[in-house]
Amino acid sequence: MNATDLFIKEYQERFEKKIKENEINLLEHWKTQLDKVIAMRPDGVASMQLQITKISDMMANRIKTLKKE
Repeated sequence: MNATDLFIKEYQERFEKKIKENEINLLEHWKTQLDKVIAMRPDGVASMQLQITKISDMMANRIKTLKKE
């Protein structure tokens, strides 16, 4: 392999590692949000639906923000 091939391979490996780290962070964030709902022990379905709706809205806002960038 020449220097260019090695550079491309190394860059690709770092890029894939960074993508994986970002995905892990993202999943950890949303898992934390869902764990909060679980820990709340809502009184009924309506209050749990409200919390799930809040999380869904947060996710929708984040997607909208990312699409603007």
